[in-house]
Order: sequence, then structure tokens, then C-alpha cells
Amino acid sequence: MNSNPNVTGIKHMAFAVRSAEDALRTYQQFLGVPEDTPIEAYVKSRNRVALFRLGGTEYQLCESMDPDGRFASWIKTRGEGLHHICYEAADIEAALRHAQANGATLRECKACGVTGSHPHPEGFVAFLDNDAGGVEIEFMQVYTPDELSEYEKVKGI
Repeated sequence: MNSNPNVTGIKHMAFAVRSAEDALRTYQQFLGVPEDTPIEAYVKSRNRVALFRLGGTEYQLCESMDPDGRFASWIKTRGEGLHHICYEAADIEAALRHAQANGATLRECKACGVTGSHPHPEGFVAFLDNDAGGVEIEFMQVYTPDELSEYEKVKGI
């Protein structure tokens, strides 16, 4: 099996946490994450997320707003910790074809109800139904400035 030539790096790592606030405080205390790091509520996906960069990598501390939400359910069965790694792809469709040719299957995006590549706020995303050692795999093709402008126009942002 060869590596996926369309994967260019890690876009972000997402951690399932019971409390984004508590987890963020730990990162601030021990790793110097800025005190003014916001925690954003995402109503559509029903999550609260602290988002910051450390050592060039984007971290997302994800807390479900509902007891049966995506991250809360994960914590019930696996505990707090790394939930998924989002790999940036130069061409998401080619990355998905490569993964599927090597045995991957796609799963539905829980926030959008779509299986396969589809638009999200930062780019086109897709999720594999296969995990790697208990960690979910996401692909993202980050928008070009023109694609971002079109997404924002369509969404009325």
C-alpha cells in the first residue's frame, strides 16, 4: 500500500472533552495557550469548541452541548481524549478515491447528514467510517479565497 499523495498535512486535531473550559485552562496553565482564547458555541453541530494553535498545529477542544451528542457519546464509551485527526488534502475527491481503493468506507457527517465530500465553514470535508487505533479520520480540502467567498455568499455570512 502506498501513501495517499493528496494528503498534505494535518489540518487539526480534535479532542473530546467533558468541559471545554476546564480542558482549556489546563492548556493555558501548562502550555501557555493565550488567556483570551475563546470558546465558541456551534449551534448546528451542538458543540462548544476552544480552538487554538500550538507548535503550528490547530487544536480543537470539543464539548457536546447535549448529553447524547457526538463528543459526549464518544466519552461514554472511550473516555476523554483524541477524537479525530483532520488531514488536509490538496484534492479531497482524489484523497477519498485513494482511501476507498485501499479499503476505506465513508460515513455520514453528523452535523450535516451528508456522506462524502461536502461544504463546511472552512472547506470541503469528508469522514471515513474506519478509524485508526480508535481515532476517527477526517479529510478537508481548505477553500481557496474564491471558494470561501462563494460559501459565505450562499450561507449569507
